[in-house]
Amino acid sequence: MAPAVGIDLGTTYSCVGIFREDRCDIIANDQGNRTTPSFVGFTDTERLIGDAAKNQVAMNPQNTVFDAKRLIGRKFADSEVQADMKHFPFKIVDKAGKPVIEVEFKGETKNFTPEEISAMILTKMRETAESYLGETVNNAVVTVPAYFNDSQRQATKDAGLIAGLNVLRIINEPTAAAIAYGLDKKVEGERNVLIFDLGGGTFDVSLLTIEEGIFEVKSTAGDTHLGGEDFDNRLVNHFVNEFKRKHKKLDIIDSRHNKTPSWRSSAHHFKPGSYSGTIPGYYWSCPLAWDDSFCLRVAPSMRTSCNSAPTLPQLCTCHPNQYHQS
Repeated sequence: MAPAVGIDLGTTYSCVGIFREDRCDIIANDQGNRTTPSFVGFTDTERLIGDAAKNQVAMNPQNTVFDAKRLIGRKFADSEVQADMKHFPFKIVDKAGKPVIEVEFKGETKNFTPEEISAMILTKMRETAESYLGETVNNAVVTVPAYFNDSQRQATKDAGLIAGLNVLRIINEPTAAAIAYGLDKKVEGERNVLIFDLGGGTFDVSLLTIEEGIFEVKSTAGDTHLGGEDFDNRLVNHFVNEFKRKHKKLDIIDSRHNKTPSWRSSAHHFKPGSYSGTIPGYYWSCPLAWDDSFCLRVAPSMRTSCNSAPTLPQLCTCHPNQYHQS
């Protein structure tokens, strides 16, 4: 019987690991990478998942879906969903009050829920594990941000079921991080650990107590809508405005396509030269400490989470070995 696997279903990247011989091994995908882009692309001929999907996003932005984790378990009317829609190149429609992604696939208009998109990524993770283990994988533990609500957790579990996985449990990402770093084995006796988890789309601060391999989550705080994607979007908006201010005779294409991975991917291939009229993008160099005010717009949310974590009630207890099956 194949062992259960652990899957980190991330906003921007996902990975799958196997816990054996008292350690967690992260499994490389078919490209040799231990992380897989959480992208799903739809073309006239096929569906692409992971690296293949991300590699073609610049050519097919309207039909390449990413950041499904930011939609899962939410209502269409949520302010976060409405804000994200301004940055997505693909279309989001309202179906029974829930956000649904609309794409063109094999010449037809198709609708997919965030759970279905997430299930496609989970399927890719499952296939990665099966290729490595040489046997069918049925059981999995899936991680979620510690601050995910019940609706988001259930939707993530539903995505696992759609992918054909028996989801043994949904566990918090900070707890999984502590297990991966082997924090339970480095010091004897009880210890308190603060986990600062800033991901591509979510932010968690959790206070754990670890003793004899048992992880007890004392408190947690965070923001399910703060991560690297938000930094990218703020930078893009800032530089678009800077360009408009300094080059009033030129127009930068200011559309939602410019605030997505397709725009950033195009920037990697941009060649300096002389231009007149409308150009698709530009480069800008600045020191890391270039603008304190820019950082201060993001910092309050992090500071609030860090300050509130120690005051919140106990949430759960987890023992990593309870999910290991042989």
